[in-house]
Amino acid sequence: MSTNTAYYIPHKATWPVMATAGLMLTLAGFANHLNGNSIGSGMMLAGFVVFLVMLGAWFALQATESESGMYNHGVGISYRMGMMWFIFSEVMFFAVFFGALWYTRNLSVPWLGATDGAFVSGPGRSTFTLWDGFSSTWPTNGPGKVGGDFEPMGAFGLPLINTLLLLSSGVTCTWAHHGLLAKHRGQLIKGLLATVGLGFLFVACQATEYYEAYHEMGLTLGSGIYGSTFFMLTGFHGFHVCVGAIILSVVLFRSWKGHFTPENHFAFEAAAWYWHFVDVVWLGLFVFVYLM
Repeated sequence: MSTNTAYYIPHKATWPVMATAGLMLTLAGFANHLNGNSIGSGMMLAGFVVFLVMLGAWFALQATESESGMYNHGVGISYRMGMMWFIFSEVMFFAVFFGALWYTRNLSVPWLGATDGAFVSGPGRSTFTLWDGFSSTWPTNGPGKVGGDFEPMGAFGLPLINTLLLLSSGVTCTWAHHGLLAKHRGQLIKGLLATVGLGFLFVACQATEYYEAYHEMGLTLGSGIYGSTFFMLTGFHGFHVCVGAIILSVVLFRSWKGHFTPENHFAFEAAAWYWHFVDVVWLGLFVFVYLM
């Protein structure tokens, strides 16, 4: 970080306003698309382009400020605290979903089984049953198998391959970090290339897994509480992998341009923290969603 004593205060920027406009345009286009309006797809594309342009310009501005020595030690601490709180919010985000899975599987389904799915309603106190043939086994498929027969996703095969891919990407990311600290830029770039490649390969494997789930296993979002929790957890994690891989791609480009030194490389550190967080979440998913 710079040795300047003055704390850098960013000047007024249009990028936050542009980000909001891009997101609003994208969401408005999505809403119109869902309602069958032909303008919807065009609005979504325009909003997405606006958001991408904003990201590129804002990242470039931040990189220029950092490389020109405008950030001192205090700014670095602010960045680190901000990233720590952001990752903490992501931990809580996934904790809610894991909690929903645990509550459903370990509390609500067994409780319904203890009552045989029968309840007493008022005011006449009539008895009703959730649905015929109710079973409190996991995975459950809802009343009358609303989603049709399905096959639960096993842990071995693509899920295991994806686990090995993410664990390997964590190793290559750490290897790249060691290269940066040792001033071996070639090792830094090779490690980042491997990490980004493994990340996008993970996404491709997950897309293949989803295709098999829908077309060969009958497992969809409509497959009862099992299907909804499965796609909710794995889908949001896949989105985070995409975001992490994009961030690492930006870091890779900056590394190729000669940015970062052992003393000033917070952008790399932030990307690495986020990537290791994604790895840990996947290990939890693999155990609690696929194995258990």
